[in-house]
Amino acid sequence: MAMNRSEKAAVVEDIGAVVADAEVIVVAEYRGLEVEAMTVLRKQARESGVYLRVLKNTLARRAVSGTPFEALADQMVGPLIYGVSVDPVAAARVLNDFAKGNPNLVLKAGAMRNSLMDANGVKALATMPSREELLAKLLGTMQAPVATFVRTLNEVPAKFVRALAAVEKQKAEAA
Repeated sequence: MAMNRSEKAAVVEDIGAVVADAEVIVVAEYRGLEVEAMTVLRKQARESGVYLRVLKNTLARRAVSGTPFEALADQMVGPLIYGVSVDPVAAARVLNDFAKGNPNLVLKAGAMRNSLMDANGVKALATMPSREELLAKLLGTMQAPVATFVRTLNEVPAKFVRALAAVEKQKAEAA
């Protein structure tokens, strides 16, 4: 069904608003993908907070022009599905995991702000830990010296108490 000019402008505006908040855009070719599989992919994307949409490439090019994702415009050829997310890893992970089980979904390219990635770059991004995991590791790393210091400080009075207990036991045995 053909869209008129105002509908196209509305689509470009909607996509532009999503792209403005995005950290990553991943593009995959879905040629030969069945409707049931596409429904499963859309469900997984929703659960992960990924905006997933099939767009006309000309409209997608207009939406990314003038944004940090402009370099991706050259990759927009063929029947493509666009995954956009605020989490830098989420879109890559959802599409990569789905592509592993469905050979009809082929990762084409991706872009982070001012950085273009090929399919291998998207796969590498998908294997990175999520933001929450990285923050947890950072927190654990930051807490380790403090925890060690506290244990060391706690050991001094504990040794003193153990020594007093040993002296008390020795005097009790002597009496």
